[in-house]
Formats: sequence, C-alpha cells, structure tokens
Amino acid sequence: MTTTARPAIDQAHWQQRLDELARAHQVPGATLAVLRLGVDGTEDELVEAATGVLNTATGVEATTDSVFQIGSISKVWTATLVMQLVDEGKLQLDAPLAEVLPDLQLGDADVAAKVTMRHLLTHTSGIDGDIFTDTGRGDDVLEKYVAALADAPQNHPLGATFSYCNSGYSLAGRVVEVLTGQSWDATLRERVIEPLGLTHTSTLPEEAILHRAAVGHVKAGPDEELQPTTTWLLPRSLGPAGLINATARDVTAFARMHLRDGLGPDDGVVLSAASTAQMQQLQTELPDTYSLGDSWGLGWIRFDWHGERLYGHDGTTIGQNAFLRVLPAQGLAVALLTNGGHPRDLFSDLYGEVFAELAGVTVAEQLEPPAPAPDVDIARYVGTYERSSITTEVFERDGRLVMRVIPTGSIAESTGATVQELELHPVEQGLFATRAPGEETWMAAVFYSLPDGAEYLHYGVRAQPRKA
Repeated sequence: MTTTARPAIDQAHWQQRLDELARAHQVPGATLAVLRLGVDGTEDELVEAATGVLNTATGVEATTDSVFQIGSISKVWTATLVMQLVDEGKLQLDAPLAEVLPDLQLGDADVAAKVTMRHLLTHTSGIDGDIFTDTGRGDDVLEKYVAALADAPQNHPLGATFSYCNSGYSLAGRVVEVLTGQSWDATLRERVIEPLGLTHTSTLPEEAILHRAAVGHVKAGPDEELQPTTTWLLPRSLGPAGLINATARDVTAFARMHLRDGLGPDDGVVLSAASTAQMQQLQTELPDTYSLGDSWGLGWIRFDWHGERLYGHDGTTIGQNAFLRVLPAQGLAVALLTNGGHPRDLFSDLYGEVFAELAGVTVAEQLEPPAPAPDVDIARYVGTYERSSITTEVFERDGRLVMRVIPTGSIAESTGATVQELELHPVEQGLFATRAPGEETWMAAVFYSLPDGAEYLHYGVRAQPRKA
C-alpha cells in the first residue's frame, strides 16, 4: 500500500458530484461511501454522501444511513462464509459437493456427482443460472430450492466456460447451512455481520424495514416514466445470491475486512489471510472481458485498469443497482447504491472521477464500436440462443445485426422486463458492442464456440447456447 502523503478526501466535493451526476442520469436516489485505509498509523478515512429520494411515491429522502439492496455483491459475502468453512477444515473447494449433499440431484446426473464448490464460486458449473423458484418464506427455503434443481437444465458442460450463475450461489448457501446446522441468514449474521459491527446490514424484509429502506424504480416501457416497483424483493431462496440489504458504509466495512487480510474492526480474524488472498486470485478467464471484469476469483470479479489490479462486484435486483470496487494497492474501497434510472452511467462517470482524483488510476475504457465499422461476416451469427429466463433472437435487418431479447419465466413477470431490440455494432469478428435505448454505456456481445463445437452467445455475462 502506498505511503505517500495525500490530502484528505473532500466530502463536499463528492456530495456535489453525486448530486449532479444522479440528476444527469435520472437516478431517483443514491448513496456513496469512499473508504481509504490509514497509513503510517493514521486513521482510516470514510466519506459518505446521499442524494435524491428512496421512493418517488413517498418522497422519503435518501440519507447515508439508508439501506439499499446490494444484489449480487451478496455473493462475495456467501463466498466468505464458504472460505471460513474451508479454513475450519469442514469443506474442500475441489471435493464433489455430493460428499456434503449426498441426495443432490441436478438435470445432469454426472454433473450432480462431480460439481465442486470451486465450480459454484467461479460460475463454471454450467447449471442454468437464472432459476428463481420461490420456495416460500421459511428457514427451509434453500433446502427446497436445491431439491427443485433436480430439473435444472445444464447450460454448458461442467467447467467448459463461464456463465453467471445465481443458482450456484443458492446451492452454495445450502452447503453452508448443512455444515453449520443453521440457516444461511443466521450464519451470515453470526459469522460476518456481527463480527464486523454492521448495524444496518440484514437479509430479511422484516429486518430491513427497521431502517430507511430504498425502493427500486422501473419503467413499464422504454418511453414510460420511472415508477416504484410493485415487487420489492426477489424470493428468499435467492438469499445467498443477492438478498443482502445494507448501507454503502457497511459495504465498505465488509471490503475493509478483505483489504486487511481478513481482520475485523478489533483485529479479530474473520477470515484467514490465505483464504482472503485466494478469493482475489485468478480462478477463471471470461469469454467477455469488457462488460464487467477481465477474470473471476472466488466470489470476487477481477478488474485490470491500465495495469492496476482491482476486485469488486456489482448487484442488480428489481430496480436497484449496487457497485463495489476495491483498489488494494492503495487501500481504497468505493461503494455506490442506487434505486433506478441509468445507474451504470452514473457509476461509470462517478468512479472515473473518484479513482482518478484519489488514486491517480484511470478506469479501463469501455468497449465502443470503431468508426468506420469493420467488415465482418454477420450471417454466421443469425439464430436463436436460449437459456431459462431469456430467449435471444439474432437476425439481420437492413444489412445490420440485431438481437431481440425476450425475457421469460417468473423473473420477467416480477421485474416487468419487456422485449428489447438491440443493434449489434461490429468491433471485430465475433465481438459486437450494444447498448439499451437511453444508455451511454456499451456492453459486449461475444459469439464463440466450445472445443466440442457447441456455439454460444455471451451477453450480460451469461453464456447462451445456440438452438439447433
């Protein structure tokens, strides 16, 4: 960590920038926390800011002690629980999960016999990742959820590629329950939330309502106004994959533990230094190195920003988005929590400024289509690509490649997601850039084949197999 003298973080400046950028990107409410570890015996710095409202229907103001849904940032918390069990010798990352869950059944019996915890934490199991089965509100939700995975489609062969997998983290949460003898929620509270002194972090709606809780905002259509969502939370069965509620401050406190080699606020060991390091190390490469990071650790996403190594995670629930980036070389962690609008554009602009001004680090450039457009063979990609919650039709229109994204299943109903048509702008053969109407940030769409010849479209960090 650098020990160069540095000016204090200017809270007023970052409050102003959060206000301005949230308005510019139509984000109803947001909170920001910037944590920088002290050096040479100095105290840590923590700067917080909040802007807008938690709910446009009620006008309740967003404050720094407001709780938002951090979505899939929760996965790193679940991975932390898993690594605690590894530290205690209760679990091995590369042992078949069937040793802990002998009754495990999946759509592919061979995968059920061979899948490991490392596959789950690195999103390489191939289990269809967006299965949002609602198994109720009781403490047995994960047990029931895992039982329902008996019919889960296999998206790709075990370990063959990366595809973002919520289902795998709910399965990991069930392993945690079996090994600890209590619910994932209770285990997280006992092993992470309380040791870190996180007073505004919870996993259940009856806990979140005790605080100022944000409501997500969505649009019924591209030309409609943002409205508060009528469904506040995803099913409890998705807890280990994305149901933590927290303040931005608490999110950076969790990151602080990882920055300090697993030590809590009283220097107590929450996670071993070896496991903390292993979570940040390269575990698997990504087919798409543009949309999020360039690779994955155990839970953490890894980012290369012009030679600077960061780790972090994003989170998306129903109308809420969260972002966490950690720069270990400078002891810097930044959390942004939002509740609608164009949050990724806000994140892109704000984090670009924060890391440039506080750390002298330039955010990696986003993918953009070159001009003039390269000459690529687009006909080879025409077809239908499908996974459990999305059908993607890729077709030609006026000499251009277009993909029609069709949400399906229960998640489409709960989020109000609608069909989108997105033009695919060629970057090079097999790589295209696209973005939703009104968005400034480009995302990648990658067409590729596995060694066995199976063809896939990688979009939204998920592998979608091409239908025959």
